[in-house]
Amino acid sequence: MKKNWTSRLSRLIVVILVFTAMDFTGFGPGPLRAAPRKKRDKKETVSANDPTAKLYKLLDESFGGKLDLYLLADIYSDPSNPGQEYQRVVRVVYNKDLFFGRFTIHVRSVGKMDPAQLATYSPQAVFNFGGRDTQEFEKINPGPFGTTGDLFLEAVDDRPLAASPITDDVQQEYEMLMTKYILPAVQKQAAGK
Repeated sequence: MKKNWTSRLSRLIVVILVFTAMDFTGFGPGPLRAAPRKKRDKKETVSANDPTAKLYKLLDESFGGKLDLYLLADIYSDPSNPGQEYQRVVRVVYNKDLFFGRFTIHVRSVGKMDPAQLATYSPQAVFNFGGRDTQEFEKINPGPFGTTGDLFLEAVDDRPLAASPITDDVQQEYEMLMTKYILPAVQKQAAGK
């Protein structure tokens, strides 16, 4: 009786092993066949001309993967107040050790400054005078702005920053800030080291 029980158990184990092997190889009967395995997602390649990739590489190689930079950006007209001009003041923060918040661009606006004010105040002092962010761009990985993990915040009217959709205009603004102001300023600092 004992021998009969062990022989049945042995056969059961063999049958289970055979069906398991068939299931993993895809040769099993329909209900036991495993679902086809998904191919691993290929990482999207980023263009060598991507400004974010260039910036990350430069910061990792020349600045130890960290940056806290203040700079003056473009002058623009307020559509609700024709004739009133403002200047964007930007704080750029990068820390390669972070995932979320790895790279942020904080944008504040102040009234257009005259040459005496520009000579007197540092970009950091002007940024602090601005009081509150009007926009914030957050990026994790290189590539165009608007990929997975990117975040755009905007203050509308007198309300605080809130998540806003990443439109074509937002992508163009990010690209403009990167190519005209941020990347050239960091490249200049790296050359001066």
